[in-house]
Amino acid sequence: MIDLLPPDGSATSLVVLLLAAATAGWVDAVVGGGGLVQLPALLLVGGLSPLQALATNKLASVAGTTTSALTYLRRTGTDLRTALPMAAVAFVLSLLGASVAARLPAEAIKPVIVVALVVVAAVTALRPALGDLPRPRREALAHYGLAMVLAAVIGFYDGVLGPGTGTFLVIGLIAVVGYDFLRASATAKVVNVATNLGALAFFLPTGAVLVGLGLLMALANVAGAYLGARMAIARGNRFIRVVFLVVASALVVRLSYDVWADHRS
Repeated sequence: MIDLLPPDGSATSLVVLLLAAATAGWVDAVVGGGGLVQLPALLLVGGLSPLQALATNKLASVAGTTTSALTYLRRTGTDLRTALPMAAVAFVLSLLGASVAARLPAEAIKPVIVVALVVVAAVTALRPALGDLPRPRREALAHYGLAMVLAAVIGFYDGVLGPGTGTFLVIGLIAVVGYDFLRASATAKVVNVATNLGALAFFLPTGAVLVGLGLLMALANVAGAYLGARMAIARGNRFIRVVFLVVASALVVRLSYDVWADHRS
């Protein structure tokens, strides 16, 4: 029988997790970074190991990212000629990243991520026009080459660590590929579905995924993702830009705290 309650058996914990999943779905749909909300909530549940939290987070997230990807696809011009090859590359590299995650110390990676996020947030804040309009498309070889490299790097990162994957995808698609915020968000969702599936392909056979709890959280994540995607499409680049800066700043604070805690222990 599938247990729908978290390991501590608390209905209160379940409600908190469902609210966190809905919020994470909304954030992910707009600009990525929903793991900033959902994963810490899982880690606070008694009786849940970090591996179980990470694995269950992926099950909940993949439902939300799929919903937002389909919503963007129906309502915007998602560039599937770029998004689908990126997704294929990201899936393979995410699976690889998950398989080697246990061998790489997260405390050595997190400081690099914090610095990268600070730079990204600063550039976005200091360049108000960044992501407002698409830049002229590069020649096909350069366009697809840069997109595949981005997919490989972000896919591997999501498998190894994860926080901020969607955020990095969005800013990478803007800065490297030349999309505006709306098109970058739409494309990022397709790629993010693949990175979550890649990690799940590794975690499911290990038994680390709490399937019942993950499915309940997935339903909440879907509701938040649908609402977030529709709001992003309706309000456009400026709205996504503001949410991006808020999420990136929160991610910097969260990861900086993790780095500080790691060095204290």
